This record gives sequence, structure tokens and C-alpha cells, in this order.
Amino acid sequence: QVQLVESGGGLVQAGGSLRLSCVASGRTFNIYYTGWFRQAPGKEREFVAAISWSNDNTNYGDSVSGRFFISRDSAKNTVYLQMKRLSPEDTGVYYCASNPYGSSEGWTNPTPGNYAYWGQGTQVTVSS
Repeated sequence: QVQLVESGGGLVQAGGSLRLSCVASGRTFNIYYTGWFRQAPGKEREFVAAISWSNDNTNYGDSVSGRFFISRDSAKNTVYLQMKRLSPEDTGVYYCASNPYGSSEGWTNPTPGNYAYWGQGTQVTVSS
């Protein structure tokens, strides 16, 4: 099992920046990749970005490409999401999620149902 804990959310004005963190514990040696998702009130959970633990390859959702950047600190078992030029449409609960080796579906088809391990989420609110 893998445990994930997010932090770094908060209230920020439009145009501002935030950096989210996701700390992994447990069987971290078995993590294949970690993704970030977000969910706005009344909307479905949306893929934001993902990073591979084997080669640091990255994937981004269309709505955040060029504004959000995902990175990883292997020594700290931590994945970051740097968010820039935030807008009110970026408001929501941000979740990190991971899959073990052998589970490639979440990389090729990054939908929530294709991820095994989830954190509890951190709230991001962008005011206009």
C-alpha cells in the first residue's frame, strides 16, 4: 500500500501562484507514476498532470498546459505541482494519486478510475 498526503492549498488572487506537495509513504519503491487531479463543486474530477517515477516523463491536461508544472524530489518521496497564472476556474480540491508498477492504464488514459492510491485532497481557491 501507498499513502499520499497533499498540502500547500489555500486562497490566492487571480494571477497568483501556489505550489502543492504530495508526500508518499509506504511501498514507495513500487510507485510507477503520480498524478494530480482536481475537482470543482458540481463537476467531475479532472486530470491535471502526471510524472513518472522511473524517468520523470510528464503529462499535462490541456487546461493547465504551460501554466502548471509537475516535478519530483526522489529523496523526499515528494511530488510537486507548481501552479502559475491562476484563475478562478482553477478553484477546486486538488488530489494526488499514484499507481504501482504494472498499472499503465492511468498513464495512457488518465482518468480517476485508473488510479489505485489517493490522498485526501487540498483545497485551492482563486479569487477574482
